[in-house]
Amino acid sequence: MDVSHDGSDALVLATSTPFDAIVLDIMLPGRDGLSVLRQLREQRNHTPVLLLSARGQVDERVDGLNAGADDYLPKPFALAELIARVRSLGRRGGEPKSVVLRVADLSLDTITRVAQRGGNTFELTTREYRLLEYLMRSAGRVCGRMAILEKVWDYNFDPGTNLVDVYVKRLREKIDEGFELKLLHTVRGAGYVLKEQA
Repeated sequence: MDVSHDGSDALVLATSTPFDAIVLDIMLPGRDGLSVLRQLREQRNHTPVLLLSARGQVDERVDGLNAGADDYLPKPFALAELIARVRSLGRRGGEPKSVVLRVADLSLDTITRVAQRGGNTFELTTREYRLLEYLMRSAGRVCGRMAILEKVWDYNFDPGTNLVDVYVKRLREKIDEGFELKLLHTVRGAGYVLKEQA
């Protein structure tokens, strides 16, 4: 379960991570819940959404449902009812929703596991896919070797090999070779980062 206390952050989280259901408060700082919901639906994100609001007027409920909400729960509410409604929405979710991660002109479909850049499609091994997905979800942030080992290989220790470096090299050959703009960068002594800027 992921939690965000700001509407703008919530929108970023909801568009970059596949969820079974989203509980969305209308009264959020940064960007209100209805705005987040409308933006999700405009982007064809069909994750089931349960709206929460301290105001339970009929017109507000209608606004929320018209904006694309699947259910509406006025405050105050019993936690047991919230959990039951979320479970119900999760069951309605149906097929897994495709989330496409993007960094510059590189894209990765998390359902089909297809990576593309500049019209080229790349074949990825399971580890290459997990490495690319982790780097793309962490775009702009330096990922240390230990963090990569934990996320990609499920190791909580350093095996004392250059395993990460070997896979980063393979990935770099696939996504950067032949392109003027390089996306996968080495940060000496720290790790690796996927970003647009050199």
